[in-house]
Amino acid sequence: MSTAPEATSSPSVLTRIRKTPFWVQIVAGLVFGVGLGYLARAADVSWLATTLETIGKIFVQLLKLAVPPLVFTAIVVSVANLRNVTNAARLATRTLLWFMITSLIAVGIGLGLGLLTNPGQGTNLKTEGLKALDSKGTWIDFLTGIFPTNIVDAFVKVNVLQIVFMAVVVGAAIIKLGTKAEPVLKLSESVLELTQTALWWVIRLSPLGTLGLIGKSVAKYGWDLLKPFATLTLDIYVGCALVLFVVYSLVLRFAAGLNPLHFFKGAWPAIQLAFVSRSSVGTLPVTRRVTERLGVPSEYASFSVPFAATTKMDGCASIYPAVAAIFVAQVYNIELGIKDYILIAFVSVVGSAATAGLTGAIIMLTLTLSTLGLPLEGVGLLLAIDPILDMMRTATNVAGQVAVPVVVAARERILDLNAYNNPSGDLYEEDSPKAVVPGQGGERAAAPAVA
Repeated sequence: MSTAPEATSSPSVLTRIRKTPFWVQIVAGLVFGVGLGYLARAADVSWLATTLETIGKIFVQLLKLAVPPLVFTAIVVSVANLRNVTNAARLATRTLLWFMITSLIAVGIGLGLGLLTNPGQGTNLKTEGLKALDSKGTWIDFLTGIFPTNIVDAFVKVNVLQIVFMAVVVGAAIIKLGTKAEPVLKLSESVLELTQTALWWVIRLSPLGTLGLIGKSVAKYGWDLLKPFATLTLDIYVGCALVLFVVYSLVLRFAAGLNPLHFFKGAWPAIQLAFVSRSSVGTLPVTRRVTERLGVPSEYASFSVPFAATTKMDGCASIYPAVAAIFVAQVYNIELGIKDYILIAFVSVVGSAATAGLTGAIIMLTLTLSTLGLPLEGVGLLLAIDPILDMMRTATNVAGQVAVPVVVAARERILDLNAYNNPSGDLYEEDSPKAVVPGQGGERAAAPAVA
């Protein structure tokens, strides 16, 4: 008697998991991670805490493994493809302009919250014995760090800023050489596709990575750690939420004439993945897909999204350093003046590339503190809760990385409104269809005139 019909009628556990919506999988990983982390801490189960930490570490290592080839090839291809984009210089200029506008708004919100709540007063944190970081983020370090002294070192040490610089130079050289450089461009495109395919496999492990990362934080730090940092943590989360849900919504509505609800419906998978992965670059494939799904032409998205993933950091480079600088100044009883607040805004807009799309914003914070002359030892105060803050910061970063291309595309009347108003498609399938490019059957946005 054959049992084949019964076997085929009951789907395997793996099949059922794959059919479960991806956001449900991530939320499940989050819930189980908190539960297992609390169990490991409360019952002092060392092996469970070690297991959670190992799972989270492996997931982050796999994401970081793809960073050098992904950033390099994505920037090379995006810069080279600008020759196929109408008004490429205009689009690039408008993209940078909106990066600056939204960054200024974000840093303004961060400064406002810091001045309103005084996060460093009454914390009673001890600063004796704290050591400054070996690597100090000064402006000289930042500027000289852009130019690599050794190409191999830039990739081995994952210096994203140097990788971006080399990629821009190579992309520009490809445009200059034309057909002579076609083999290099084809190779870059092939490596990019290969890297993105492999990274998709890692992204599918996000629920497991979430379980490990959240579980490790709870097991290692618990909730007591947040008490002296309660106001700071609340400021960061409130500030990021204001930028993510209010500022971007207002910009989409009044600068681009778009319904913000459609934006969040389309962009949510990338925002959600950024929250748990804490990596703008690791989220890059999803970020680009949601951007195209929202109606941004593929040719423009291929430039704007990789560029944004390494430079557009409203959470890490605007809100966080503003609040953190006020926090450190108050802990050390140092008065800040108007000049200092202007410097914070300047650093946030100009130095945001220092964050370079990797997990954490320590370099950006040290750059801000050194510019203001604040003790770099203050960075050590914030290292323990950095993973908790980084989740919300990165989610805000990625939301901005999608919002700006959408706004620019709408104002330039190249946005596909049909795609924007009805974002669809499975973003977690390797063969997910791309959004319709305007001019190929899609309705173009009737956006407001550009000033």
